[in-house]
Amino acid sequence: MRQRLILTQNRFSILTKPKKFPENGARERKRESFPLLSEPPFLSPLAWGFLQSHMEPSSNRRRLYQVWKGSNRFACGGRLIFGPDVGSIFLSMILITGPLIALCCQVIIKITKKDASGQTDLSGNHILGLPVLIVTVLLGIADLTFLLLTSSRDPGIVPRNSRPPEAEEVFDATSASTEWVNAASPHLRLPRTKDVIVNGYMVKVKYCDTCLLYRPPRTSHCSICNNCVQKFDHHCPWVGQCIGLRNYRFFYMFISTSTFLCFYVFVLSWLNIIKERSNYHNSILKSMSGEVLSLILIVYTFIAVWFVGGLTVFHTYLMSTNQTTYENFRYRYDKKENPYNKGVLRNVRDVFFSKMPPSLNKFRSWVTEEMPEIVPITPHTAAAINNVATKEKLDLELGYKGGMAPNMPHILQGLDYSAIENNLNLKEREMDLPEPFVFSTTPPRDNLKSQESDEGCRKEQQSVSFHVEVEEKAVPALPHQNHAMQ
Repeated sequence: MRQRLILTQNRFSILTKPKKFPENGARERKRESFPLLSEPPFLSPLAWGFLQSHMEPSSNRRRLYQVWKGSNRFACGGRLIFGPDVGSIFLSMILITGPLIALCCQVIIKITKKDASGQTDLSGNHILGLPVLIVTVLLGIADLTFLLLTSSRDPGIVPRNSRPPEAEEVFDATSASTEWVNAASPHLRLPRTKDVIVNGYMVKVKYCDTCLLYRPPRTSHCSICNNCVQKFDHHCPWVGQCIGLRNYRFFYMFISTSTFLCFYVFVLSWLNIIKERSNYHNSILKSMSGEVLSLILIVYTFIAVWFVGGLTVFHTYLMSTNQTTYENFRYRYDKKENPYNKGVLRNVRDVFFSKMPPSLNKFRSWVTEEMPEIVPITPHTAAAINNVATKEKLDLELGYKGGMAPNMPHILQGLDYSAIENNLNLKEREMDLPEPFVFSTTPPRDNLKSQESDEGCRKEQQSVSFHVEVEEKAVPALPHQNHAMQ
């Protein structure tokens, strides 16, 4: 049997035909067609991904990262995902590589410096020798790698829903919330929070109005990236990404490596000043003035270590107690029981030695872009829009928001209130007119004009009232009403 793949714009087909002709001489062919958005059962995930990457996109089909509703930025065709403030990662790289490049230049100058005989000193008499150069380069590469791994991967984004959950699904779980959510539909009442059980403890989960879902435990919505993130810790501006379930270990390695680099450069700079003291008459001050670059590195690393070092100590405490920064500032588990604490060893094992959970989003998958429905503007639709605007104005005047009064019958909600509004406007105009004061039998011209305007308003009001009465008479009477009239 031979199979042939036929790829079209909207579907792909598998054409199967036998290698040998049957006895009657006719060749039997079998053709199976599949839509592009469905995964065939006989293809492996790797083959299906390869097939998707070579499909010709149609007019309404896009990659998921191209229609992503969050504030993230993507690179390499959706393979790398960053936060909206990804530009800050370049500042972090400069702050890391700057002192390392200065230290490497100082080491190169030391090991290539010639002695009094004119030969290069490679015997290692200096503190800043070739081993220091190699270790510095390796530590710098490791620190930048952890920075990129933290910033360029999915932190654990929860896919958002296109519509709110059904009320039956919500009320299956135990809910103690008395606050209700209108969600996308004003007729759907959802509790703001509901209770779930985690490790024997009752935990409240909140409803996200943006993602239209109940956030899983330890999930929070990042206002910067506009996504719900699993095990949300915080949004780090130095890496330009949220810190969550899938990049927390790399973030911890990044800050701990940066802290170690600060101590490493600080100690080497001091040892270099002390070693070179013999060349400056055994004076520390003269050695510091002679080794200016080492002095600058000492001051720089002393300031930086307070930031990254304090951050490393704080996250070491959080990791040992299985907390996040958001939970530590929000819930204060030191005053109540932490339902996620498993002990120091198990907490550390979960961070570094547990299997990395897969991403819940396939940013390179094909999705159908929903096109907004375009309604042509006609006189009927324009009248309907004006009618809705009149109803909304009437609602605001009566004190209701978002619709008619809750006790108003359904049959009265679809009526046209334009005639009532005209009558109200006429009454307002009559009230605004000043009352004439008559002191003689002959009215002045101004009073005549006011009387003429009053008569015009009354005629207009009568015409409007007559119009309403005609419309009421046009409504056919019911049979029992006719019988009663007879």
